[in-house]
Amino acid sequence: MLEINYNPDVLSCLANLSNDEVFTPPELANEMLDQLPENLWSDSSATFLDPVSKSGVFLREIAKRLIEGLKDEFPDEQERINHIFKNQLFGIAITELTSLLARRSVYCSKNANGPYSVCTEFDAPDGNIKFEKVDHSWEDGRCKFCGASKEAFDRGAEFETHAYQLIHTDHPEGIFNMKFDVIVGNPPYQLADSGFGTSAAPIYQKFVEQAKKLNPRYLSMIIPARWFAGGKGLDDFRETMLSDTRIRKIDDYLSASDVFPGVGLKGGICIFLWDRDNPGDCEVTTHLNGVSAEPVRRKLLEDGADVFIRFNDGLSILKKVVQMETGQDTHLSIPQEKRFDALVSSRKPFGLSTTFKGRGRKSQEDDLKIYQNGGSGFVKRSEVSSGKQYIDKWKIYTGRAAPGTGNKDTYPHRIISTPFLGEPESISSETYLAIGPFDTKEEANSALSYLSCKLTRLLILLHKPSQDTTRKVYTFVPTQNWDKVWTDEELYDKYGLDDEEIAFIESMVRPLEVDLIDA
Repeated sequence: MLEINYNPDVLSCLANLSNDEVFTPPELANEMLDQLPENLWSDSSATFLDPVSKSGVFLREIAKRLIEGLKDEFPDEQERINHIFKNQLFGIAITELTSLLARRSVYCSKNANGPYSVCTEFDAPDGNIKFEKVDHSWEDGRCKFCGASKEAFDRGAEFETHAYQLIHTDHPEGIFNMKFDVIVGNPPYQLADSGFGTSAAPIYQKFVEQAKKLNPRYLSMIIPARWFAGGKGLDDFRETMLSDTRIRKIDDYLSASDVFPGVGLKGGICIFLWDRDNPGDCEVTTHLNGVSAEPVRRKLLEDGADVFIRFNDGLSILKKVVQMETGQDTHLSIPQEKRFDALVSSRKPFGLSTTFKGRGRKSQEDDLKIYQNGGSGFVKRSEVSSGKQYIDKWKIYTGRAAPGTGNKDTYPHRIISTPFLGEPESISSETYLAIGPFDTKEEANSALSYLSCKLTRLLILLHKPSQDTTRKVYTFVPTQNWDKVWTDEELYDKYGLDDEEIAFIESMVRPLEVDLIDA
């Protein structure tokens, strides 16, 4: 709890803002509100909650609509304003600073009961925008609610701990003790253990889960799109969301900068609308560089798929690939014996970490060449603990991390790092995955040419949530006969792709040159 008479320094508050507290532009807030039923704005009994208030933009824009929509019911403007602000609009601020920002934005005064407040009926300075400094609940060095590190966030009262009220309780309904018709907001996205994004774990899913517990009629939030394919801490959330037929709209922004100018957020963002009383298929719209594709109404989880197929055009392409490989297109799975992922190693294909460094020269006749972070070296055969089936065969090496596109997602891009052939008596550190093994150089060349094809990498993209290209992202890629050098033209023809589908692939995937070794 804050000390009585504690007066925080605004600059200290600013310095303690999380880098994932992205403020929502008013234009975006209104686009989200436009998706709600029009009759809400003339309903004096409808209640609205922003459970992650930052600037107060959602509540402010809702207030504007209600002030206009309730004119007939409340002809007196002050009476109308008092009713709206006291009985219909509610918020939970995520930090002390954002509570001040939100109240100033919504009530035109930092004190809801002050002389300059637009509402004249509040008794307390907070009004209906709450902020309570709560504590993390530490268990074995981690918060049991949000997973924050005790080392990083167990600090003095003068610092913001980012123990967000909504997700630090088992009973979110007890915060206001009332029902809400609409919940809308832009939650914090992650918490970094020590200020480094590489160690950050997602937390936005926890806000969605808590909001659902409140059982509103409508729920709309802006969240990162990585949950489409799961990943770190998101697999259970992905499964729950994809099986929820109450998600009726998804606007998928491939580049977060299209929504938040100047903000880099890998994987893009999405806005979803959850409609409690009207389950059904979801209307999916893809946005890129200010251009919106035609919306398509479809299931979020296609039969046989374990991820959301992000691109509507990508779904039609995948169905054609599955049709050719299996004879049907209703169940989007390829039999295990035809799946390319069976050729892909797990992480640490030879049991050696990313930091492992081989010797600079060969000292024994049976020493193995190792491809490692920053180059190559040599290692004793006896030091290799796993992946022995690859050692004396031809294989392909490809980086676990896909090439970056800077701080923002741009298309087209390569999808995977440039693969290359690995000769017999070679291994790699964890920096690379191994693909194979192949009995001959010709077979390895064939598979390498296949990986360079744009269609192959588009199929990888459909299952790839981040830059991490593990075995799992190859789930939708079928194997081929490894007796020729493959080209995109041959693959387009094999799977019967039309001009529109080909154009989509070309717009998403950059050319990738690989070095084929002469026979």
